Amino acid sequence: MEFVIITGLSGAGKTNALHSLEDIGFYCIDNLPAALLKTLYNLCETSTDKSMNKVAVCIDARGGNNRNLNTLYNDISELKAERKAINVIFLDADEKVLVSRFKETRRRHPLADVVPDNSVESALMLERTYLEPFRKIADYIIDTTGVSVKLLKERITQLYLDSEEKSIIITFMSFGFKHGTPVDCDTIFDVRCLPNPFYIPELRDKTGLDEDVRDYVFDCEETPEFINRLISFLEYSIPLYIKEGKAELVVGIGCTGGKHRSVSIADYLRSYIQSKGYRALVYHRDINKTSLG
Repeated sequence: MEFVIITGLSGAGKTNALHSLEDIGFYCIDNLPAALLKTLYNLCETSTDKSMNKVAVCIDARGGNNRNLNTLYNDISELKAERKAINVIFLDADEKVLVSRFKETRRRHPLADVVPDNSVESALMLERTYLEPFRKIADYIIDTTGVSVKLLKERITQLYLDSEEKSIIITFMSFGFKHGTPVDCDTIFDVRCLPNPFYIPELRDKTGLDEDVRDYVFDCEETPEFINRLISFLEYSIPLYIKEGKAELVVGIGCTGGKHRSVSIADYLRSYIQSKGYRALVYHRDINKTSLG
């Protein structure tokens, strides 16, 4: 059985994440009362209904009751301690982005009535305080700042398709520092020390997925030693993460704009680590943005 709990900040994309799981065969429940989590899990675990083999629920601070959230935290911790088939996805985003999303949709924050000034900013601050313990026990933390609904769906789908065959997922995320450093990476490598294809006119408008850009990056004399040292670190550290029970390792590969060097190297690392028998994914966060390479 697979049982997924989606939680996180209001406006960070929890509903879209739930719909993504529904699209790949999960039975989904939105806004499940926190007190019912254990009851639902036990029902699913003992059910003979095959549709209950893959269940996803969305639980958050919409109830406005921190006591219920404390109970929920304890229930999740107990289930995890019992090694139950349970995963927690925590969705987060930059506060300015969250405020902007609420203003665009003209929706009230679910905790607006709880804070003295009824503002989105104050409600988000309180909500973050309420949910911080869940962030710490989450199996997957996804920062949706600057992430489209399509890209979020791809990330969720990659995590849970054929999930019974994985013990850890290594996700290589290329990004551009000019677009902001991702907060959901476990470790980040800066490849701006390598020559930049952006300054080659015929390569400027291409990406690191194009063969001639990839050849340029890997033909540079600095790249082979850089890659070898990076791979050596990964081959040493991945088994340690597995030993600690980590479900996903997110490795950030950053260049200036997230379009050339980081894309080529992230794609290469995904292929290499996959060849070693690990489940490896690649996610190019900024590849379609205007960049400096």
